[in-house]
Amino acid sequence: MALQFPDIDPVIFSVGPLSVRWYGLMYLIGFALALWLANRQAEKPNSGWTKEQVSDLLFYGMLGVILGGRIGYVLFYQFSYFIENPLYLFRIDQGGMSFHGGTLGVITAIVVFAWTRKKSLLEVGDFVVPLVPLGLLAGRIGNFINGELWGRVTDVPWAFIFPSGGPEPRHPSQLYEAFLEGLVLFLILQWFIKKPRPAGSVAGVFLLGYGVFRFTVEYFREPDAHLGLFAGIISMGQILSLPMVIGGLGLLIWAYKKPQHSVASKA
Repeated sequence: MALQFPDIDPVIFSVGPLSVRWYGLMYLIGFALALWLANRQAEKPNSGWTKEQVSDLLFYGMLGVILGGRIGYVLFYQFSYFIENPLYLFRIDQGGMSFHGGTLGVITAIVVFAWTRKKSLLEVGDFVVPLVPLGLLAGRIGNFINGELWGRVTDVPWAFIFPSGGPEPRHPSQLYEAFLEGLVLFLILQWFIKKPRPAGSVAGVFLLGYGVFRFTVEYFREPDAHLGLFAGIISMGQILSLPMVIGGLGLLIWAYKKPQHSVASKA
């Protein structure tokens, strides 16, 4: 037994040559949720943030997500094809975004913003990362609607037969990621930021949490056909998640061992 994938047109509507797709809409919803949450954080007493700073930061972050996500996908997952066809980097109409690349893009954006606004890098990082899971939640739902990035073949009763995944029932790994990397990680971070904590610890929790969740879900997600499993045991997504786990643990250890005043909760 398997669930039939819902017949959802990836294009919501078209106006001439312009098509509005569900995946693009989910990106917009993710950014809108991030803006709403960031403004709520900025409005709290003694937050140290203004709405103008929030707007500027999210603009930098949006550029980081889009540029980093695309460049990361091409370099991490399509490097051989890119060497043969360099213009593929600009073929965004063919899809292809990498969260790990987007993360590097956002880190770059945070560094630039902190430097230009004379803010602490750790302060900016801790402000940004609680906004990310809502975007991940929306993005993974967009992946599911598009019927892409499906999971491995399985016989679990909630498996789906995806139009582009052949006749076998597969794990809806996009929904696993939406739940763990989106909802669960969001709730963990919202709980954590309500407590006194050292600077940098929120970013550490995010890196560790995302890395662990993504590494786990990769066991249910179908590896990229042209990459497969390295050494027959580990996927590219898992390889890219390991530095996040190590970095998150390292940042947490450093944050709690470094002599400093805890950041009081502003909830």
